[in-house]
Amino acid sequence: MFKKLLLAVLVAAPMCLAAQTAKFGYVNTQEIFNVMPEKATAENTLKTVGEKYETEFKNLQTAFQKKMEDYEKQEQDASTPQAIKDRHQQELQEDYNKIQNFQQTASQDLQRQQETLLAPISQKLQDAIKAVGAEGGFTFIFDTSIPAIIYQGSGAEDISAKVKAKLGIK
Repeated sequence: MFKKLLLAVLVAAPMCLAAQTAKFGYVNTQEIFNVMPEKATAENTLKTVGEKYETEFKNLQTAFQKKMEDYEKQEQDASTPQAIKDRHQQELQEDYNKIQNFQQTASQDLQRQQETLLAPISQKLQDAIKAVGAEGGFTFIFDTSIPAIIYQGSGAEDISAKVKAKLGIK
């Protein structure tokens, strides 16, 4: 019995010592990400591209609307042969499909550009957090922008300022 108790104490002792020497930190990555200057530049680029897509989409819609009005006039005219009406109806359907494809392609391209522009910024933030963690000797760093922390005791340190300093953000 005594041997089992001694074995349990010997096994538990290193774990208790490790828990006492562990250093915890927390950071709000969303807050820092939002104030990074690179994010504003990326958002401006995305806004410019989005505006270009929006202009082109409006031009396509205007041209489609004009063709639709012409088609409706031809539909009213009894002297217009059915073959011409059918051809114009087919053109309208093709134009409608082109507009739908354009809208889908534009959306996908914007999403791809967003990922491409924001990924290096996110990586830079992660690298800064890792550097602060290594320099500060932290065992764990938690992200407070993700609602996963159940308890934050007084032993944890907010390293947001250190990460901002590492990134050169005031």
